[in-house]
Order: sequence, then structure tokens, then C-alpha cells
Amino acid sequence: MSVAARASSNNTLTAGKLPRGTAWYVLVGSWVVFGVIFLLLQAGGMTKDFNLVGALFFGTILFDILIVVISMIVEGGRKAKDRLVTSLVTTAFIVALLPLVSLLYTVVTSGTNRFDATFFNSSMRNIIGPGGGALHAIVGTLEITLAAAVISVPIGLLTSIYLVEYGRGPLARGITFFVDVMTGIPSIVAGLFAYALFSLILGPGIRGGYIGAIALAVLMIPVVVRSSEEILKIVPNELREASYALGVPKWLTIVKIVLPTSLAGITTGVMLAIARVIGETAPLLLTAGFTASMNYNLFSERMMTLPVFVYTQYANQGPDSATFVDRAWAGALTLILIVMALNLVARIVSKLFAPKFGR
Repeated sequence: MSVAARASSNNTLTAGKLPRGTAWYVLVGSWVVFGVIFLLLQAGGMTKDFNLVGALFFGTILFDILIVVISMIVEGGRKAKDRLVTSLVTTAFIVALLPLVSLLYTVVTSGTNRFDATFFNSSMRNIIGPGGGALHAIVGTLEITLAAAVISVPIGLLTSIYLVEYGRGPLARGITFFVDVMTGIPSIVAGLFAYALFSLILGPGIRGGYIGAIALAVLMIPVVVRSSEEILKIVPNELREASYALGVPKWLTIVKIVLPTSLAGITTGVMLAIARVIGETAPLLLTAGFTASMNYNLFSERMMTLPVFVYTQYANQGPDSATFVDRAWAGALTLILIVMALNLVARIVSKLFAPKFGR
């Protein structure tokens, strides 16, 4: 660096400009200040535990005030307004991120107490106190979710293809309207619908994994339709027109051109739909029921799932409540890890089948 440039960098304050990185220093300093305050409150007995989320939140608010004041003194009112807007955007991002970080921290710290081999290789059959696991719930969750995806993905994808490529007039508008309505259906209503449908056919009191799959499919279909529809719309029309100019029929253009081009986005939409329903408790409690034993058959008897496992462990605590709560937290952590794994698979598929890698 030249002498002139170094001198200019050292005199940024006198030039009416804050040094580079000042905002980050002020933000970290604000967090440290409130971290120390919360540590002193904990040491004085005013709080039981150190509140990291509170320190970050109030530190960010302090940052908003300090950066505007410092900028007003050094850079003037116009730049201070720009700093204010930037700091508010940063604050909004941090505030939105704090609940997620706090949730993940709580689940991980509480769920690792029973995150052992026994939890993954045994069920709750004949288990009253400590011990037991969630193998039956993990198997039930994977089977029911897979069955729901097998039902909903073809229906949702074909519906979105019709709306984008063929749909015109009242029928297309009606389908779009009802898909939008289905998007807002409470999950308990989907569970009641599936339970009532099969109760009329097979008799009252019927439970089974396949009924839970139907209930989840009802919730998945509108998500798959809307996400796939938006992805298909952004496929360039030039690709379709080039295919038509070569004499390729429309259905083959869709199969060979449109779908391969949009495969990455469709996969992401399907994974979002699966993540939407895999944690549902109410419809599965109504339709699949709950059991303490292993059941690999979707079409026979009741089947346990992870969300219902977490609910039953927390709701039916025995004399040793800590054991039940630890199993519930471990089930919640397992469910989060399954969703994370599905999203990683979706990202890998999206990267492999993105248009620049397509044929």
C-alpha cells in the first residue's frame, strides 16, 4: 500500500467517513456488552441461566442506536439515514434467525440425552420406565411419508402440467381456485376427511398407515401443484417453440424438454411438500393411531409415527417423567435430522439435474 493510500485510510474519520468494518465492530461490541450484562445478572441471582438469545436481541437493538449516532456525528444526516435502514434490515434478519437458532439449540441439547443405539434399534413394546426406543416410529414415519409422496407427486405434477401447458377457460380457473383453497386446509380437517372416508367404507374405528398416507397426500397435493406450476412457468418458451419447429408433438416436448429442464425445481418443491407433512401429528393420530410395537405393514393394524411418538411420550408421562421427556426430545431431534437429510438430497438432485448439466 502506498503512503498516500495509507494516510487516506488512517484519516477516514476526518474525511467524514467511517472506517471499513465499523458496523461489524459496533455489532459485535453491542453483543459483548449485553452478554456481560446478562452474565452479571446471572451472577447476582436475578436470572437462573445465561440468556444468549436475549443478549443477542438487545445487543442488536443497541447496535441500531449506536451506528446511527456514530454515523450522524462523523458522516452526517444523509449517510446516517442509509446506515439506519441497513441496520434495520440486519436487525430483521437476526430477529428472524434467533428463534430458529434457539429452537435448534434446545432440541439438540435436550435430544442428545437419549440419542443412543438403543433408541434406534428397539421399540416401546413392554417398556414402562427407562429404556425403549423409536424404531417403530421411525419406520412408520418413513413408510407413511413415502406412500403419501407416491400418491401426491404424480397427481400434483400432472395437475401442474395441465394448468401450464393445456389449461384454459373455466376448468383451469376452477382447479386453481380449489388448489388455493386446499393449501389453507388445517391438517386436522384432512385427517378427519380420511378417517370419515374409510370409516364409511370399512366400518368405524378403522386405523392404518395407509389412511394416514391418504391424509398426508391431501395436504401434499396443493403444495406440489403450486410449486411445480411456478417452476414449469419459468421454462423458456423458446425451448418449446424450437421443439415444435422440429415437428415434435406437444406431449413429447413436455416429456423430453420441459420436464428435464425443470426437474431440479420440481424436486425441490416435492421435498418442501414432504417437509410440510412429515411433522404433522393431528391427522396421523386420527388415522394411523399409535402403538408400542413394530408394524411394517401399511395395510394392517395401527402404525406409530415420530410426531405421534413425541406427543404420546410427553402427554403420558409416568413416575419418572424425565425418561419420557428425554425420549420425546430425542424423537424431535430425529425428525429434524430426517427433514435435513431430505433437503440435502433435494439440493444434490437440484445441482446434478440443473439445466446447465441437463441433456
